[in-house]
Amino acid sequence: MTASAHTPVGTELTEADKPFHVEQHGIDYIPESERWAKPRDLFGMWAGASFQIEYFVYGAILMTFGFTFVQAAVLIVLGNLSFVLLGLCSLQGPDAGTTVFAINRASYGPNGSRLISLFNWLTQIGFEAEGLILIVGAALVLTSKAGFLPGTPAKVGFIILAVLIQLIVPFFGHATMVKTLRALIIPFVVLYAVLLAFSARHVDLHGVAHGANWQTFMVGLAFTITLSGLGWTENGNDYSRYLPPDASKKAIVGWVFLGTAIPEILVMLLGAAVGTFLTRVGTSPNPFAPLARTTTIPSGFVVVFLVFAVVQLFAVNSLDLYSSGVTLQAMGVHIKRYQAVLVDSAICLGVTSYAVFNSSFNTLLRNFVAVVICWIAPWAAIYLVDWGLRRWRYVPAELQRTDRASLYWGIGGVHWPAIVAQAAGSTAAVLALSQPFYQGPIATAAGGGGADFSVFTGMFVGGLVYLVLARRGVHLQAVAQDEILESNEAVTA
Repeated sequence: MTASAHTPVGTELTEADKPFHVEQHGIDYIPESERWAKPRDLFGMWAGASFQIEYFVYGAILMTFGFTFVQAAVLIVLGNLSFVLLGLCSLQGPDAGTTVFAINRASYGPNGSRLISLFNWLTQIGFEAEGLILIVGAALVLTSKAGFLPGTPAKVGFIILAVLIQLIVPFFGHATMVKTLRALIIPFVVLYAVLLAFSARHVDLHGVAHGANWQTFMVGLAFTITLSGLGWTENGNDYSRYLPPDASKKAIVGWVFLGTAIPEILVMLLGAAVGTFLTRVGTSPNPFAPLARTTTIPSGFVVVFLVFAVVQLFAVNSLDLYSSGVTLQAMGVHIKRYQAVLVDSAICLGVTSYAVFNSSFNTLLRNFVAVVICWIAPWAAIYLVDWGLRRWRYVPAELQRTDRASLYWGIGGVHWPAIVAQAAGSTAAVLALSQPFYQGPIATAAGGGGADFSVFTGMFVGGLVYLVLARRGVHLQAVAQDEILESNEAVTA
């Protein structure tokens, strides 16, 4: 059935967004009659995406920085507190009724937002490729355990098959992803509990006597923050837009935080613990290869664990593919959301093929994180500051407009204070990076191995410059917003 204007919000799913039916919405406004979700639905979706193998691998990689287990544990807890940012960046969707980079037109202008959308689209492609690399790695390990030695043709076949499978869930869309991810929570809680039981007596909590210095601690913190809350901020409203406008903001932030930070802390801690005795998990080109060779974890369990991990990675990749699809639309590409999934999958095929044959997962991930920090840290600050200056609301109809008559048009379709702030924040982040391939002057000035302040300098400079440059102009827009919204309410009444 198709929802009528009188359908009670949240009582049933409409044909536009129903499990295992192709979702018809892209970046268009979601009518209130179709806002079926509740804040706790965000918990189910995000928890299903958080009890997963990527965070296990991240925890193991942290141990390769030279941390003691206690240092790694502190980093994991502190880094995952950044999921508060994801909660805050999920609050705009219920009001605006559209996706992140359609909302982003308010702060950057319709044309200025296209550039930032491009950055996000490339980022989502990178995360999709990361998931595919792990899927192919797990498939290679399972094949070897079955007695076959996979060569280049097998790798190519696994990559193509993985790309074809991964497009299924995001092709259907939002409601299908929510249902699928929610269903995966309990099986993975059980699997990780069993893995913990097998690993507990082999964990070496004191294998590193003195640990890393504070500069390396800051490098690890930037790594953890980016791969946890900060790295998901550009996706939040893509999924919260199905909540009604009056949904509790406290409930949204709370459910998002509980569904992300808690599971990821637990999974990363497990990965770090296993990394104390299976050190090659964090350094091997294929992170799963050490699991196949160890005698500390039963071979049969490793097989079951990796099979479920592959299923979970496909489900998690659906979030990135969904967001990259609607971001492609926000860039101005005239394509339906589910068609964009096909386009992105084809591109992922090429990126994953290169990565599988040419790079270590550890090296690829750390380089990718550095690039993501440089744009997303200032963007998140600008996005939230702009929302605050607008008195926490937008005019949904104006977000859908990309012509000169749009309230958010700016100059030539660009809100230049945001572009200047983005450039300043990104520059500040680059200057404060500390990575194996590059150390900025701010990082070098910290002495020792170079401390990485990129997340903090990027957010601080980007947010502050935007506040100074945009405060007066956005205040005037906020007044105009209020007049339009009051006029609309009067007409409705």
